[in-house]
Amino acid sequence: MANIEESGGDRKNIAVDLNLVPFIDLMSVCIIFLLITAVWTQISMIQLGSSLYSKKTDAEALKEPPPYAGIPFRVNVMETGFEVLIGKERITIPLQGKKYNEKALLKQIKKVKDIYPEKKDAIVAARDRVKYEYIISAMDALLNGGFPETTIATGEML
Repeated sequence: MANIEESGGDRKNIAVDLNLVPFIDLMSVCIIFLLITAVWTQISMIQLGSSLYSKKTDAEALKEPPPYAGIPFRVNVMETGFEVLIGKERITIPLQGKKYNEKALLKQIKKVKDIYPEKKDAIVAARDRVKYEYIISAMDALLNGGFPETTIATGEML
């Protein structure tokens, strides 16, 4: 136990015992609470990931995949401009001065839509240093070009 001893000229010695048991109980409860909530956070993350990539149901497995579904189509938003990847073809759209060329991007996206009219999905990938407004402009171009199913990826794919 902790105690306080005070000695003075005219005063008597005061000895106070501080009861540390409630403090230790509180700390043990806090530690247990933090450990339990950390486990719940991991479980929710695992459930989220498994629900996105879970096995297909029998009805979904019987459906035929749409034509051109396996052809990857991605728009990279980089510091140097846009880059359109369709299959193994890579089309670079450089900056015009300090601005991104959104009209040229939309033109390339429409060319892809003409080649693959039934394809609806696309991926927008951007690095951390790219401003958010340029990512949104790439997403708008994909939407205007006929690709409503847009996914955003991190810069790890670049």
